[in-house]
Amino acid sequence: MLMPTFDELAQLRYQAHSVGLVSAQKTHTPLSGLYASVFRGQGMDFDEVREYRYGDEIRHIDWRVTARARKPYLKTYREERERHVLFCVDMSTMMQFGTRGTFKHVQAARVAALLGWSAQGHGDSVGGLIVSDAEPRFYRPNHAQRAFWHFLKGLSEPCPAPAALPSESPLQQALTVLQRQQQTGALLFIIADLHLLNSQKLAQALRALRQRHELVLINIDDIADYQLPAIGRVYFTAPDGQEVLIDTDNPAGCSAYQQSWEQQRAELQALSRQLQIDFFSLRTDEAVYQGVFNGLRQRAQRQQAHL
Repeated sequence: MLMPTFDELAQLRYQAHSVGLVSAQKTHTPLSGLYASVFRGQGMDFDEVREYRYGDEIRHIDWRVTARARKPYLKTYREERERHVLFCVDMSTMMQFGTRGTFKHVQAARVAALLGWSAQGHGDSVGGLIVSDAEPRFYRPNHAQRAFWHFLKGLSEPCPAPAALPSESPLQQALTVLQRQQQTGALLFIIADLHLLNSQKLAQALRALRQRHELVLINIDDIADYQLPAIGRVYFTAPDGQEVLIDTDNPAGCSAYQQSWEQQRAELQALSRQLQIDFFSLRTDEAVYQGVFNGLRQRAQRQQAHL
């Protein structure tokens, strides 16, 4: 099984610096400090209550004050110097697929490493949950670089085989574990192929996590997810074990396959907008640092549009 190497993930520290996600000095270039400007948001230290303004997050509404005043009021918070950043990275068998560039799980690990180095560079505590076919492995957030190295080491090691066939998908199981964590107020990146999850269960999990954390969804795509290569008749196995025979030489069948994927993507994007969760995607054949930078830049533009 192909795995990202520890050295490769460690070297992404320098790419993070080169695209301006980590900056030792304050500059005024568009690239520098992008991570800080986008994600160094509100901390969890209570500051004051003020009237609700358009664009504010509904989850911070103070319902008691709102009921007394008969108009919405919002709790505001002072930014903390240190923030917990969590990465939920799907490294399970379902992600070990790719036809261009690399495999999905390798790309997911690269994304987590790049953003992790960015968070480290701004003094945030970094941790994560590595999704595998066995029990997910949790790394508690820590600001120490050695702790982050342990997380990168975990991403570079093969996942253990499960003792028994799980009743739910590894990613669904991991999201359940995250819901049980006592911690609140973290910046949580979920890096996976979210098309593999049941849409209803995904929506339920994201709603629960959104009440406690700031979420960013990063979907890892391969071009074969939506454009089937012409290789004749092929059996595809769904996550529930159901097999489907698809004639990849049939234009009508390939078109229906792509439309189904596009519908799933539209539903995922609609759910993200509904829950006010940021969403962007990277392909397996895309340069990871450029893809992450483009995603952060889009988020910064959306934030600016609401000011």
